Amino acid sequence: MRRTLYIKDDDYRYSFLFGHYVTLTNLSERDWAKIAEQRLTPLYVSVHATDLETRRQCLRNPNAPEILGQLRWLAEHGIQAHTQLVVTPGLNDGAQLERSVRELAELYPNVLSATVVPVGLTKHHKYGHRAHTPAEAADVVETVTRWQKQFQSTLGVRFAYLTDEWYLISNKTLPRTSAYDGYELQSNGMGMVRDFLDEWGRVKRNELRATSDEQRVTRRRSKANAKPQTFSLQPATFEPIYKTATLATGALFAPTLKKVVAEFNHLTQLALDVATIVNAHLGEGITVAGLLPGHDVIRQLSQNGQPLGQIVILPRLMFDHPDSIALDDVSPLQVAQALNRPVALADWMGDVVDALAGRNKLTFYPDAHALTAPVVREGGWAVEKYL
Repeated sequence: MRRTLYIKDDDYRYSFLFGHYVTLTNLSERDWAKIAEQRLTPLYVSVHATDLETRRQCLRNPNAPEILGQLRWLAEHGIQAHTQLVVTPGLNDGAQLERSVRELAELYPNVLSATVVPVGLTKHHKYGHRAHTPAEAADVVETVTRWQKQFQSTLGVRFAYLTDEWYLISNKTLPRTSAYDGYELQSNGMGMVRDFLDEWGRVKRNELRATSDEQRVTRRRSKANAKPQTFSLQPATFEPIYKTATLATGALFAPTLKKVVAEFNHLTQLALDVATIVNAHLGEGITVAGLLPGHDVIRQLSQNGQPLGQIVILPRLMFDHPDSIALDDVSPLQVAQALNRPVALADWMGDVVDALAGRNKLTFYPDAHALTAPVVREGGWAVEKYL
């Protein structure tokens, strides 16, 4: 496993610099003074519950201080905060969640937001908790959506936000782009899927455009419920050198990606396939793509009985680390060598288009001897922020 995963990071400086969420449980008087003196705003704070005893249970820290007092102190010194509530069924959901959101909203605009996140449990967890059922997730979506309408009316912003997992777990429709108030919290998992789908729409418009003849046919036949509009490629825009590809992702995002890829195949007449990778290393309950270990990808793509495409496309977030390695120290080059296929990394369907056309700069070839490009993006790396 990556060395940095063994470090439990709760450093307020990384919170200010990179948006790491911290608990504020380990600060000395000098730390508080530095925050005020250096105007380290905004900070990102893991609250989980505003009730003191419930928060101590969530953090498994019997000495955790009262969080509302700390947030008020920050406010008095001109420091704003984004907060998050990682919700565990039977612990800090229901009435506790409602109380937490209400009390945090009372501190707006010093507390800028409250992001609601479902708990993620590895197979190694020891505390008897469980994940949300689809019905429970649907209840959370409906409840927070109701609060958002109230806050939009009283505060001018939605204030309480849901990460994408809630919608995917419950199979609820994703909100529109406007519901995310500018995607400021996207790095915390809020709005990434909506942004992905919006980007796919732009790719269709800009690189998979409909010809004028087809548009006219569609307009003429629309009233008769004729065939849906078909698109044709603009050769000057997209000239694929790979006709088949395997896209690997985690179980949570796989249904969404399969729908997009089916549409892509229909538009392009190419043959892209989506492989759902089970996280055997951390446990099947960990379903996000960014936490997939490289060895699980290699083993499952090698043994799933389906032929691999000419190129394998993986989530860039798997390797979003200064050393360009997955959780288990595997690099994209090692995956390429193990599978004997070029491996391209993608955040968006535009990256997939670039990979198929041979112009994705994050493509690694089996015969290479070293990584040719850094994978990590500016702003810190993804995984260690949230563990």
